[in-house]
Formats: sequence, C-alpha cells, structure tokens
Amino acid sequence: ADCRYTCHQECRSLIQLDCRRPGQWQSQLSPESTLLPARSQNVTQTVEEEKPEPPTVQEIKQKIEKYNAKVTNCLLMKLNEDGTYTGFIKVHLKLRRPVTVPAGIRPQSIYDALKEVNLAEMTDKRTSFYLPLDAVKQLHISSTTTVSEVIQGLLKKFMVVDNPQKFALFKEMRKDGQVLFQKLPLTEYPLYLRLLAGPDTDVLSFVLKENETGEVEWDAFSIPELQNFLMILDREEKDKIQQVHRKYERFKQRLQQTLKEARGKPG
Repeated sequence: ADCRYTCHQECRSLIQLDCRRPGQWQSQLSPESTLLPARSQNVTQTVEEEKPEPPTVQEIKQKIEKYNAKVTNCLLMKLNEDGTYTGFIKVHLKLRRPVTVPAGIRPQSIYDALKEVNLAEMTDKRTSFYLPLDAVKQLHISSTTTVSEVIQGLLKKFMVVDNPQKFALFKEMRKDGQVLFQKLPLTEYPLYLRLLAGPDTDVLSFVLKENETGEVEWDAFSIPELQNFLMILDREEKDKIQQVHRKYERFKQRLQQTLKEARGKPG
C-alpha cells in the first residue's frame, strides 16, 4: 500500500520490506518498475534460507541403524552405496467413493508384474466398485520415491484407471488421544518420513484418500462415476434420516419411561 511493491500472490508471505518511509518509496518507485519476473532474486534467497540442510550420508546411516534396531519384523531399511536407501511403507486405503477398473480382467500374475504388463490397457470396458475399507498395501520403495509415484504405484497395483489427481496421500499421526491427518505434497518423500518417525505405525502411518480440494472438478469424472456419486449421496441421505429418527425415538422412549415412573411417586 505504501511502497507499491508488486509480487505474485503465492510469494506474498515470503516478502519482507521496510516500508517505514512511504513518502520516499513512493517518490522513487513507479508501478512499472515494480513488475517482477516469475521468480525474483530476493524470494529465491528467502526460500533457500528456509530449507533445512539435507542430511549427510553418515547421518542417514545412523538413522537407518537406529530404525532397524526397533524393527520387530524383517522389513528393514537398506543403505545403498550411492547414499540412497530402500525400505517398506504400509498405506491404508480409506476411499469412500467407488474406483474405476477394467471390466473382465484377470488378476495380475507374477509374470505380468515382472514383464510390467499393464492389464488395464488391454480393454476399453470399465466398471466401478468399492475398495474394501481399511485395506492395507505394503510397498517397497526408495528414498527418491515421491508421493506422486506412490499414488501412481498403488493405483497400478489395484488396476485403477482413475486420474491420479483424484487421490491424495495423507500422513496420520496420533497425539494427545487425537488422530490428526495432514495432506502430503506430491514432491514429498514418504520413506524419509518413515525413517524419521521410526517403524511404529502408531506414531505415523500413511493413508490414501480422495483428494478433497474444496471445489470438486466434476469435469474430471465420467458419466458412470457421476451416477454412482448420486447413488452414494442418496444412500447417505437415507442413512442420516434413519439415524435422526432412531435418535429421537430413543429420547421419546426415555421420556415416556421417566413420566411413567414419576406417576407412581408423590409430589
């Protein structure tokens, strides 16, 4: 407002200016001189200062040794010569909506997995169904595997042909008796989060859910999917109505019982 500095909206929180002398700034700067390129120099420096230093290979080695010492099964992490490491994560699937899969396709065999055969591309027929709630899939990934690659890998294993953008990976944490969910950015590395948290899934676990962004992009869904959503909403509405009816029916019965007991008492 004072110095007429202009920046991108997503960069606003990173800008730090000393605007205590608005008169001088206004006399020196014009709106044309404040137009910046896509990434200004001072913003880039601020972001670099906020980024934590990546751990060294020795630090990673120590963390892996500490992690493996707590493992109660054979799912250990392994450090490679190039400084990367591999390990296992478990992902809980908590999808409320149906997913789209190829119709009439046999389950993937070991031969298909080794040859990287994509069975979903072998037919144009599609069908929708619900994945079991709280289904768990174990993945062997690398420290360079991103959240985006984990989502795509899960969809491929279940032969889901929906757009990966419809899904998001969350980390689930338990603190003070509460369950907290945090959506992970697509560029995050889940195995590093697993390494920092340790092998205890009560401390940290991963959950695949629908990508709730506030505004639903309905154009990304097919007609059968939209029809399924209408059926789901209709069923949920009926369930809510029945829950309300049962709730007030219980209140009514308790009230009637209390009145009945009160009639036999004096006063």
